[in-house]
Amino acid sequence: MNDFLAALVDRVDAARIITDAEVVTRYSHDDAEWADYVSPSAVVCAESLDDVVATVRCAAEYGVAVVPRGAGTGLSGGANAVAGCVVLSLERMTAITEVNPDERYVVAEAGVLNDELRRHVADFGLWYPPDPASYRISTIGGNVATNAGGICCVKYGVTRDYVLGMTVVLADGRVARLGRKTAKGVTGFDLTGLMVGSEGALGVIVDVTLSLRPLSGREERGVVGYFSSLTDAGAAVSAVSKAGIVPSALELIDRTCLRAVAQWQEWDVPADAAALLLAAVDEPGAIGAGHASVIARLFGDAGATRVERADDAAAMEQLFLARRLAYPALERLGPVLTEDVCVPRAAVPEMLARIEATAMEHEVTIANIAHAGDGNLHPLIIAPVGDDAAKARAMRAFDRIVSDCRELGGTVTGEHGVGLLKLDGAREELSEVVLDMHGAIKHALDPRDLMNPGKAFPRDKKVSHQ
Repeated sequence: MNDFLAALVDRVDAARIITDAEVVTRYSHDDAEWADYVSPSAVVCAESLDDVVATVRCAAEYGVAVVPRGAGTGLSGGANAVAGCVVLSLERMTAITEVNPDERYVVAEAGVLNDELRRHVADFGLWYPPDPASYRISTIGGNVATNAGGICCVKYGVTRDYVLGMTVVLADGRVARLGRKTAKGVTGFDLTGLMVGSEGALGVIVDVTLSLRPLSGREERGVVGYFSSLTDAGAAVSAVSKAGIVPSALELIDRTCLRAVAQWQEWDVPADAAALLLAAVDEPGAIGAGHASVIARLFGDAGATRVERADDAAAMEQLFLARRLAYPALERLGPVLTEDVCVPRAAVPEMLARIEATAMEHEVTIANIAHAGDGNLHPLIIAPVGDDAAKARAMRAFDRIVSDCRELGGTVTGEHGVGLLKLDGAREELSEVVLDMHGAIKHALDPRDLMNPGKAFPRDKKVSHQ
């Protein structure tokens, strides 16, 4: 390792290499609670493509693992350091190098924040839809590496739907420029799509080309429904789906989340509210107004105790603020183990009921936030600091939720990625043939398993928390 660090200093500006133990520790893990990590041997804060290439080539020569990292906001342990590795941070690569209003695309370096990119392209009359809850602090490179979703993905899709191309540094230091800037293109295999969601296990994403939408032509209207039970809220979600309406957002927050946000922000919430459903539609004129009215009626028919409307930007912002604040509000209560299961929309009521039963059976607190419109649920399991017994129960509850999700025809991760926390669930979900395909692709691009080793897909036997 000393030889590697000495060689690294010869190739990368020393000001971009961090070895101070206290600082290095801050780069050793993402926001996933209870995912394993160690302190890396060093951190490189790359500022250019050349920095990334030099670091990866040096690591390849000395057999050192490379863990790519954006802002560290991930929730699956995908950016956690492994023994003897170098963490390669892209957070300083923040240039937006091109915006093409006519072809509607943007080229941005991996360290650009999602919110910064959205605000930048808005000046050109353009819109980048994917909006993960961490959009103010998460990077575009990290969003692409995990195929992040967001609140509006029920209608407008996830990150993958907007990635046209990218620059990737492969495990041997070669630079691959993938994809296109045209509206269509099918030359060769879809290697761009392969890299989206690969969690740094196949290469380091240095910049991305993203397609954009026109900013104009949307008129947002909101509907909020208060429900006395989670299952009633789930039934309302199914009813909206069956009605054929595709809302621009359909989000769920349960009682535990509501109370946490209300206490933090000093808000008042109805005492009998077990869940809140937040819906938005963005069709202009009478069509949008009609869809909002139908959703309000469906909420009432499903058992909402109160239904409110919001028809201006300020009201909409306030309406969805509670949803965006839910996770940080819960973090104030203790360590949060975050689930990311996705079930068919029709199975949302049953999945919510099973989560409630799991909480009671394992005697743990489980809060629920969800992109309910596409069945992507985020049960948040809270265990007090230092309570090892509660932590063990929480991990068993985590496994039960994954198992129930699979029983209902779902997938173990909708948008956070497999990382470390979902390796067991991924093994249950993926067949041996599909796992072999993953292994073959990994071996072809990274035969020594140096790029984010041990993440993204399982290589060994399942480890149970029972």
